[in-house]
Amino acid sequence: MSLAQDPQSFRASVRDWIEASFPPALRGRSYAAMVDKEPALQNDLESWRQRLAAQGWGAPTWPKEYGGAGIGHPEAKIIQEELESAGAFNPIPSLAGMGVTMVGPTMLEYGTDDQKARHLRGMASGEIRWCLGLSEPNAGSDLASLTTRAEDKGDHFAINGQKIWTSGADQSQWCGALVRTDPSVGKRDGISFVLLPMDQAGVRTRPIKLISGVSPFCETYFDDARADKADLLGELNDGWSVIKRLLQHERQSQTSAARRTLDNEEPLPELAKRYVGTDADGSLADKDLRSRLVDNLMAEQAHALTIARIRAEAKGQVNVSAAASILKNSATTVAQTKAELKMEIMGSQGFGWEGDAYEADELASVREWLFGKAASIYGGSYEVQYNIIAKNILGLPETTQKG
Repeated sequence: MSLAQDPQSFRASVRDWIEASFPPALRGRSYAAMVDKEPALQNDLESWRQRLAAQGWGAPTWPKEYGGAGIGHPEAKIIQEELESAGAFNPIPSLAGMGVTMVGPTMLEYGTDDQKARHLRGMASGEIRWCLGLSEPNAGSDLASLTTRAEDKGDHFAINGQKIWTSGADQSQWCGALVRTDPSVGKRDGISFVLLPMDQAGVRTRPIKLISGVSPFCETYFDDARADKADLLGELNDGWSVIKRLLQHERQSQTSAARRTLDNEEPLPELAKRYVGTDADGSLADKDLRSRLVDNLMAEQAHALTIARIRAEAKGQVNVSAAASILKNSATTVAQTKAELKMEIMGSQGFGWEGDAYEADELASVREWLFGKAASIYGGSYEVQYNIIAKNILGLPETTQKG
């Protein structure tokens, strides 16, 4: 069905399908709160994943031959809106790790027909999880300084080196890794992007514990790990072009400033009234806090309107660009400020780590606050985003080290 011809009918058909297909036991629940944590719901979760995959709605804008629905961004937006309206969710991007949001879109642009045929359907269905081997102990924001090397062995590359902050590496079946294939040229010129299976003797992972108590991060070690030549993504020694595009897709996926309300999550203004109290007319008693809450709500709304404007200007064809860097920083600022406000509102109850003196949402709040600090670093730090904005949007001269 074409959205341009009949948007209301398309919306109605989406709503009807969700009503008939989404398991009632999952309605209004958070996927993250259920996966692997509530055994009674696992069959419903798997059934829902399979139904979404069959519809091609795990990655709806991808071509049908690669597991998508072959629809445009306006249709995909309607699907997302109707999922949210029904208290439903799409778990496939989370199940695919870095597949749907990052590796897949990049493969659609740079991959061979063989690579697309072998890899994309597993991402779009959520059956195959992907991680990314990018940062290293001595190559974080200056990613081009990486030293993990790939030696040409004829039909494959032998990969040796170490990666860090590889999200979900201990749970992934495949990895997209940035490696050095020519050390004799400029540091950005001798890099390639390879795809390799994680289930092999040459790959080891070790989880990294974070102060928040929850961490997706791992150290990953390659000891003569094998990456077939057929899984070189893009041209040899042109991995820097590939990774720049992939990171634009990553930033695009990180532009949501706030999670939607699930599991009866209390809106922040109402939470503030409950913890801080109200005055005679029912307004939040603390006028300074009231002002800062309004500022955060305005920033969140401005962020959402900016996303809507970019989509409208693109006429529904959402092209990933340097604008993603603006939205990434904006989303991070809004989310971190919101977490700070929530902690302040809860007072001493917002700093509990364990024990019966604290409610579940209070214990979750401090962990959310701690983990959220990483948002201004992962996916490219604030400073990296500002450099991109300066060069690619404002047209300011290059001042960082070239190589």
